[in-house]
Amino acid sequence: MSQKIVLLGANGQLGQTLTRHFKTLDHDLVALGRDALDISDETALRRILDDLAPDVVINAAAYTAVDQAETDDLDARLANATGPKHLARWAKERNSWLLHISTDFVFSGRSHRPYTPDDQTDPLSIYGRTKLEGELHVRYLARDNSLVLRTSWVYSQYGRNFLKTMLRLMAEKDSLNVVDDQIGTPSSTQGLARCIAAAVDKRPVGILHWTDAGVASWYDFAVAIQDEAISQGLLSRAIPINPIPTTAYPTPARRPSFSVLDKAETIAALDCHPQHWRRELVHVMKQINKKTPT
Repeated sequence: MSQKIVLLGANGQLGQTLTRHFKTLDHDLVALGRDALDISDETALRRILDDLAPDVVINAAAYTAVDQAETDDLDARLANATGPKHLARWAKERNSWLLHISTDFVFSGRSHRPYTPDDQTDPLSIYGRTKLEGELHVRYLARDNSLVLRTSWVYSQYGRNFLKTMLRLMAEKDSLNVVDDQIGTPSSTQGLARCIAAAVDKRPVGILHWTDAGVASWYDFAVAIQDEAISQGLLSRAIPINPIPTTAYPTPARRPSFSVLDKAETIAALDCHPQHWRRELVHVMKQINKKTPT
């Protein structure tokens, strides 16, 4: 069934992937970047969404500069908490279904098993706290017509992310040090887009988790990136990649040391099955390779 969808955060890496993905589906998609709608501006939000009257709103807009948020908490809160509050209130009043993207950073990382949607949240950073505030607004204000979808370690061929940074550094440096004691799961935006499309069709409510399959450290991810980049000809040489502890690479924001997300409820609810993260990595790097001048 065709639905009218408004996508917010269209200029981000997930937004660009969703825009491309939904062009292949039978939906009417309006993709809006921050230049078209700042979701922290409730007056503008109401005017634009009332005019568009969507059946579905996908909120991929967020402040994602994790370390910068530690000294820029006002802007982080506007984007990650205030904006979702306005969206949830509007969605409830207009009976529109809201899909809100959230993060593994709402957890402390002290668990030794994958986090389920119902597990206790305990964010360690300003970014994580503002994202949790956004979740709570959505669940409180639009409980019966919203889905919070948490994901982790998102990357793509678009924008700035760990994959793109590693490819650049591997071409420039003679060696790299990468943290090996933070454990999670890389998630390509393409796999995430397929999950979101399934959610749009079925409109579940509550909180669900989505990542690619498997588990990795940042070090594991970096090694896989280099191996695949050499295999595809994106890099001409291998450099040493050294595993280091988090204590050897201090950052302004604390990260969860373990943030693997349990996807069992999502698979059951949406009949959507994740590919292993290494398989998704191959596909994303092929997309990057297509854009690389010969």
